[in-house]
Amino acid sequence: MSHLVTVRHNFETAHRLPHLPGKCTSLHGHSWWAEVTVTAPELSRDGLVVEFGALKNEFRAWVDQHLDHGAMLGAQDALLPVLRAHGSKVYEVDGWPTVEATAELLAQVAGDILFDLVRAPGAHISRVHVTETHVNGATWNHDRTEAAA
Repeated sequence: MSHLVTVRHNFETAHRLPHLPGKCTSLHGHSWWAEVTVTAPELSRDGLVVEFGALKNEFRAWVDQHLDHGAMLGAQDALLPVLRAHGSKVYEVDGWPTVEATAELLAQVAGDILFDLVRAPGAHISRVHVTETHVNGATWNHDRTEAAA
């Protein structure tokens, strides 16, 4: 048995994938949604997995500071220095900012945030689901039982 809680946040961010064929080679934006799920094998003495307010506030603050109304670009993207030179908000990612890579990035961010919060014993980020449109999304999963095997 386990307990799960999920927080959601939306943000507006541009990206481009010049290494892939098709229209995503052009800089374009999306209305992204991120869902972060925390799982714990049992509740804390206070009856919670993690305090919602603190997780929501810190996760949203990170996303708003680094991604919202900016662009995510790969470290090798030729537009990176150009946009920075013009004062644009740009978040540099290792590799390319695919929706899959964005889900993994946000899982790492959420995990770093969770580490410092009041939480139940064994609480961990188990799932991050990111959508870049209403029909396209990717999920990052971490199952502690798989990791222990």
